[in-house]
Amino acid sequence: MTSWLKTVTLGCKVNQYETQLVREGLLSIGYRDAEGQTPADLCVVNTCTVTHEGDAKSRQTIRRLHRQNPHARIVVMGCYATRAPDEVRQLPGVSEVILDKRELPDWLGRHGVIDVPRGVCRLDHHARAFVKVQDGCLLRCSYCIIPHVRPTMHSRPLSHIVDEVQGMVDRGVREVVLTGIHLGHYGVDLNAGKTKQDWTRLVQLLRALVRLPGEYRVRLSSIEATEVSRELIDVMGEHASRICPHLHVCLQSGSDEILRRMRRRWGVKRFVDRCRLIQESLDRPAITTDVIVGFPGETDVDFEHTLDVCATIGFSKIHIFPFSPRRGTPAATMSGQVSAAEKSRRIDELKAVEINLRRQYLDRLLDRRLQVLVEGQVDCRAQGTSCRYATVELPAAKKGTLVEVWPTICRDDRILAELAPNPSRHSHV
Repeated sequence: MTSWLKTVTLGCKVNQYETQLVREGLLSIGYRDAEGQTPADLCVVNTCTVTHEGDAKSRQTIRRLHRQNPHARIVVMGCYATRAPDEVRQLPGVSEVILDKRELPDWLGRHGVIDVPRGVCRLDHHARAFVKVQDGCLLRCSYCIIPHVRPTMHSRPLSHIVDEVQGMVDRGVREVVLTGIHLGHYGVDLNAGKTKQDWTRLVQLLRALVRLPGEYRVRLSSIEATEVSRELIDVMGEHASRICPHLHVCLQSGSDEILRRMRRRWGVKRFVDRCRLIQESLDRPAITTDVIVGFPGETDVDFEHTLDVCATIGFSKIHIFPFSPRRGTPAATMSGQVSAAEKSRRIDELKAVEINLRRQYLDRLLDRRLQVLVEGQVDCRAQGTSCRYATVELPAAKKGTLVEVWPTICRDDRILAELAPNPSRHSHV
């Protein structure tokens, strides 16, 4: 008899990867995806707890799955499950809570998976694939709950990652996104007792990946600005046709005082200097960022500093988050909590700056070819993401392919383009 499976993922790229690992393991022993109205026998929910909204969406998802699949066993994992397992156990339909992702191989084994996957084949329904290279964070930013629920640093062996990426490329994946809880710390735990010349770090991983055969590109997910070393920038420049010229570095605030209250590891000047180095070393790189608005104690002057820094750097995209107090973090009980109305006002102001900065960046890309990963259709045109993390609309093209385009005009938050004549493997560099 066929057993039916539903999986739901909330939150980050790491969660998406881990859900797929569980899904592929269960499919290998006979489970089948329950699509449409097919009731599931087993539901796996991978939860998020970065914000209160993440908690709420996790609970809503579990309740919805129970209503739609009243006879299913619901297994819950992820950061919310780790942080508040008793809350999760009280939700309807929950039969098991996985407190630690390191338990997944044992959990799969108990469910009959003999050959536990060492990696994933691809992420279904995505034109790109996320590859988790490390887990855990040792930092203690005052607002972040993640080090409490993922405290153990663990890097995957380089050879495992290389084999996984090669398998994905062989199966048609054209963009691989390297991701982790603290990507810049990849290899730190592997290097204990080794001399520096024998270290394995993110740069060594990139050098190994760019040598793999096949048509594909590599993109880095979020990384701390201080960990974007000159060596990393050099590798990106040397292999510009393989490594996307895009870095997501987290600013959080443009005020030195707020950065101290956040317990970040650098001041504004150091952050700006590193972004300048990236821009001077690479050809029109996309630099994207995260900003927390309304952190406790943030004054109008502090927020103006953030606006100024964003304009100075010229981010191509800003992910804006209102401060969300998480119980158990120092920031949750700090004085100077900012009202919801003031957060909303500042978010609107920063959004206006972000729209202007994004348009300026897109305008700078109009005189060159771009390589685009086709991800879907909009009306009669294809849509995808360029190597420089710009949304592009282009004539009809096959989903999941890399194509070269010539931009013609910017419209709102995207570029309209035509297919480039005489494509060259290096022309988007």
